[in-house]
Amino acid sequence: MPPTDPAAPTDPAALTAALIRCASVTPAEGGALVLLEDLLSQAGFACTRVDRNGTPNLFARWGARGANRSFGFNGHTDVVPVGDLAAWTHDPFGAETEGDWLYGRGATDMKSGVAAFAAAAIDFVRETPPDGAVILAITGDEEGDATDGTVALLDWMAGQGERMTHCLVGEPTCPDTMGQMMKIGRRGSMTAWFTAQGVQGHSAYPHRAKNPMRALTTLLSRLPDTLDAGTAHFDASTLQITTIDCGNPANNVIPAKGSATVNIRFNDSHTGAALADWLRAEAAKVEAETGVTIATRIQISGESFVTPPGELSALIARAVQAETGVTPELSTTGGTSDARFVKNHCPVVEFGLVGRTMHQVDERVSMTQIHQLKSIYSRILKDYFA
Repeated sequence: MPPTDPAAPTDPAALTAALIRCASVTPAEGGALVLLEDLLSQAGFACTRVDRNGTPNLFARWGARGANRSFGFNGHTDVVPVGDLAAWTHDPFGAETEGDWLYGRGATDMKSGVAAFAAAAIDFVRETPPDGAVILAITGDEEGDATDGTVALLDWMAGQGERMTHCLVGEPTCPDTMGQMMKIGRRGSMTAWFTAQGVQGHSAYPHRAKNPMRALTTLLSRLPDTLDAGTAHFDASTLQITTIDCGNPANNVIPAKGSATVNIRFNDSHTGAALADWLRAEAAKVEAETGVTIATRIQISGESFVTPPGELSALIARAVQAETGVTPELSTTGGTSDARFVKNHCPVVEFGLVGRTMHQVDERVSMTQIHQLKSIYSRILKDYFA
């Protein structure tokens, strides 16, 4: 990008288009962070690439390290794969426009959010230099395993004495209309893989075999879809069976091995460790009953968390209401985000665009809403440092 006139307002829609043209499918950087580093450096931000294990990340700060107040934005430039290219009506990396719509992979999730907060930050520090610091922590590893993305940035910041006092994650948070919702927390997420080892045999002589599939279906039947009734800030915890398989092509053979996977989204009445203990205990009971061995592997992607309504959520709600006329709902719905890592560093809230087309074919974003989001972020910065 940057604009030819350094005094001109930074156009967030044009910056979104430039980022879409960077084919940054996880784990490729695709030029997105290079573009942002160049733009932010020219605006006076001290930029550092914090790449770890091949994962690209960018830290940018305007103002003094260790400032008493430092407002941070967090986001990602990596995107999910395109999928069936033939199904797209627009080039997924072409940043093509049709009316008010800007098309491309990452248009909604979340190159527009990154463009909006980068543009807001650049114009804010140029026009009204704050008494404090503005920090942008941008990763290329949110859509992947997320082990060396925002986590790496936060680890590096701790080692360098860098700190955000408050942070806004720019993920798309509004289900249908602009300003509708902000996220003050997220449910925890975990996945369990069960592998059952039995004894192969003829289906006409089941007494000579140990059927791992029967053991798995017995176990799965004891794991309810809903684990509780919800809590003050969270919906009910849920468990979903995502696959059952044994790869058996024969209809008259009892297989020797089978597998099943479940995914749990849990609220603050549970911990990942407690749920893992429960799953292993249920598997052990079925083992004892059937004689089939069940190995259990568990991955906890994140614990539930909530940033209690207060100074930060009120600041963001006022800015959203002023720019859109809508007072956002405080929510903890949806999947996980990198806010689950930031919450260990400082209070964090998420607010961004309408996310209806994220990860879809012909992903697209309203350019009007991108400009609106920049205005919201600009007002947040102005009010925060007022």
